Amino acid sequence: MLVTGGAGFIGSNFILYMLHRHPDCHITNLDTLTYAGNLANLKAVEKDPRYLFVKGDITSENDVRGAMKDVDAVINFAAESFVDRSIADPENFVRTNVFGTYVLLECARKYDVQRYLQISSDEVYGSIEEGSFRETDPLNPSSPYSASKAGADMLVGAYHKTYGAPVLIARSSNNLGPYQHPEKLIPSFIIRALQGGKLPLYGDGMNVRDWIYVEDNCVAIETVLQKGETGEIYNIATGNEKTNLDVTKCILRELGKPETLIRFVEDRPGHDRRYSLDTTKIRGLGWKPVHSFEDSLKKTVDWYLRNEWWWRPLLQ
Repeated sequence: MLVTGGAGFIGSNFILYMLHRHPDCHITNLDTLTYAGNLANLKAVEKDPRYLFVKGDITSENDVRGAMKDVDAVINFAAESFVDRSIADPENFVRTNVFGTYVLLECARKYDVQRYLQISSDEVYGSIEEGSFRETDPLNPSSPYSASKAGADMLVGAYHKTYGAPVLIARSSNNLGPYQHPEKLIPSFIIRALQGGKLPLYGDGMNVRDWIYVEDNCVAIETVLQKGETGEIYNIATGNEKTNLDVTKCILRELGKPETLIRFVEDRPGHDRRYSLDTTKIRGLGWKPVHSFEDSLKKTVDWYLRNEWWWRPLLQ
């Protein structure tokens, strides 16, 4: 299979998971190695004969064609994904997330790839006060990031309707776990707290997110790839809904740090209040999460405590 963006957080965890679980699996990892791509994530498999890294950009047809030849499946993790950066500089998000998806779809069509799985986000639905979004609900993105992901999803769906492309879409909730870049909320707050710094929390801290341990998400993605129906969308979440303030307090408790480190700051523009996904559809494929939020957070905090060698260079 071809995994794009495989040096990123979820992509690298997926590669490690698949190579460990499937001895006959061969993976090509196409990644342009932006600031969020880190080959140290894949140190454990860099010499594995079943794994090949190719430095390349999904917006380049030449790069994609070279990496995609002779693969059975494509899983597209490659994306600009940090909402704050999308507000400051939307152009890269549109180029990578929308045009990059177009290039991948075109090459997959030319090479007659058997399965194309687009990794999307719960953020494409926008905010919901009560209940949970189903896969058939309209998209209502709030940020340039989520709008670019929604645009990519629409393009994927159109390729199925127009060309009969064997595509699937997986929309995941917020992930936590090893190898997540320190710009994201949980690793950022773990590292700041370890260093005795303030933890800047947007608004009143009552924005709600559903959290999933990255390994549970990898299992779900594999399930969609193997059992999902072509042309369909699958929500992936756990029901572990927490306010950002609750998450922050949990991190501080795990580290034995005082809540006085919390500092409320001006909210960011277009900040969605609550995300929630209905997962009836993927549970019908036989998947369910294994990790509770508490277990997931403890494992994540422990990993960052034990792996300063990994995150320290990323702070420069």
